[in-house]
Amino acid sequence: MSQAVREGQTYDGTSRLVRYVNFVKLPHTVFALPFALVGVTLASWVAPVTLATVVWVVVAFTAARFAAMGFNRIVDRRFDAANPRTAMRELPRGSMSVAEATASVAVASAVFVFAAWRINPLCLALSPVALAWVLFYSYTKRFTRWAHLVLGLGLGIAPAGGYLAVTGAWSDPWWLLPALAVAVMSWVGGFDILYALPDIEFDRSQGLYSVPATMGVTKALRVARALHLLTIVALVAAGFGAGSGVLYFIGVVVAAAILGWEHSLVSFDDLTKLDAAFFQMNGVLSVTFFLFVLAERVFT
Repeated sequence: MSQAVREGQTYDGTSRLVRYVNFVKLPHTVFALPFALVGVTLASWVAPVTLATVVWVVVAFTAARFAAMGFNRIVDRRFDAANPRTAMRELPRGSMSVAEATASVAVASAVFVFAAWRINPLCLALSPVALAWVLFYSYTKRFTRWAHLVLGLGLGIAPAGGYLAVTGAWSDPWWLLPALAVAVMSWVGGFDILYALPDIEFDRSQGLYSVPATMGVTKALRVARALHLLTIVALVAAGFGAGSGVLYFIGVVVAAAILGWEHSLVSFDDLTKLDAAFFQMNGVLSVTFFLFVLAERVFT
């Protein structure tokens, strides 16, 4: 598992744009951004949505994710340099300085707060809390195996944030937004456990915590499957809370099928298809589910 491999979603090129895209794995934005738009779409049944609101939600989410990922790269640069899988990242190989990375994180954080201000007062008030949480994640592997869920909750803020951006108020029923947050938290936590499988030996050698490193491959896969079952349950609960119709629940069924296919690609004795399971299937899931939610809003 310690053999050097090239990370997925890494682009060739030496331009500054390519460097920044790779630095924060920008294509990974597709994983949770559609869920922020799910929150916007569900909120549209309660309050009108403007194009400006959608644009600022996208800006806010992208900036927050940039800040979180960039901060993680800075904090973990020593571990990245020692891990063959991550040794070619920008900071370990010297294609970006720590000062440049720090400046980019500061700018992204400022853009996030500015976008929240442009959305509404509630989002502005909550923005420091959201930002603090997504930055805090970078330290959690040093003391808890459940860092996967801390990351998941950071992205679980997305649908709640999208909803609050439109309504400016908490959902009715109150548990709708927590259900959406739990759905994304468990989904991200589950696939992050899968992503951590190749680093078991490295994490153990460095004293880092993860579910795979502390529980082993077989139990880690069981935990990931349990979390993804929780994802489906939470999506169903959110659908009932939002009063959603048939297309929403068809989207849930499709999401469940995608998760089932994802887990069929990975077993305790075969991790060779992990890259496909992580990068392709999770992007397909989030986009597909959003399209079903959007279709219900447009056609019913």
